[in-house]
Amino acid sequence: MASSWYHTTIMHLPIQATGKTFDVVALGEGMVEFNQTKAGQPAYLQGFGGDTSNAVIAAARCGARCAYLSRVGRDASGQSLLALWSGEGVDTAGIELDADHPTGIYFVTHGASGHAFSYLRAGSAASRMTPSWLQGEAVKNILLAGKILHVSGISLAISSSACDTVFAAMQLAHETSTLVSFDANLRLKLWPLARARACITEAVAMSDLFLPSLDDAVSLCGLDEPDRIIDWGHALGAKAVVLKLGSGGTLVSDGTRRERIAGHPVKLIDATGAGDCFSGNLLARMAQGASLFDAARYANAAAALAIQGFGAVAPLPRPDALRALL
Repeated sequence: MASSWYHTTIMHLPIQATGKTFDVVALGEGMVEFNQTKAGQPAYLQGFGGDTSNAVIAAARCGARCAYLSRVGRDASGQSLLALWSGEGVDTAGIELDADHPTGIYFVTHGASGHAFSYLRAGSAASRMTPSWLQGEAVKNILLAGKILHVSGISLAISSSACDTVFAAMQLAHETSTLVSFDANLRLKLWPLARARACITEAVAMSDLFLPSLDDAVSLCGLDEPDRIIDWGHALGAKAVVLKLGSGGTLVSDGTRRERIAGHPVKLIDATGAGDCFSGNLLARMAQGASLFDAARYANAAAALAIQGFGAVAPLPRPDALRALL
């Protein structure tokens, strides 16, 4: 391209291409997952999770060049996550090993009202991340080498120092023309609603791209009409808002145009990580040059495929399966 900047044909957010080694860099906490395979039964499938980890793996499977920034325990779970990321083609040079604090674990149970999460992550290695950790040579170089930085509300919630780290990362990204993507991912088991609202509102104001789910948005702003939620996101400062509506698809706005993208009728097996799958595929396609609306259409299909298997990572689709669906 003649210019160091390229724009999609519809969306007005610039993504800097020149000098950027990675398409998507995500920051957060990867975890070991135990997912109940039959409601009410003590049978669990071991896998992996963590919202931004899921998203960056989804982006890598979509063909994007990806890196992850995090901390894991110097334990078997941490080694398993490092092997997972490396095997998926996600750069791990920005992962720090912590000999004193463990890797986080969570459980997913299933019932009539859907899936529920239980966490063993208090005091985890990732929760000990600090803004000064971002200044380490490897971590900072990777952060600044991404076209897109992806962060989430869960990373804001796991500790005060992690919250400060996310905001510092967003600020560094803006200083080097890296587009900032933020997924609210509200988890009220991790923090009180009042603090969540305050921190997430500030994060949206620092975001180029805001990716809330309908349920999260209702809790955060008290609105339940999708167009009004889009207006709320823009009013906070987000340049683009993509509202995830579950089986109802998604509502996409670049601040000028809005489009409702219908969901795909598929059999739901497990919705764990579906929103993260959506986010990762959306960001990968945008980094590869797709418009916001075309990227959302692709991500919508990816999420439909992901909910047809157990776990957050194993069902994440690859391009061949998506092309078949589309």
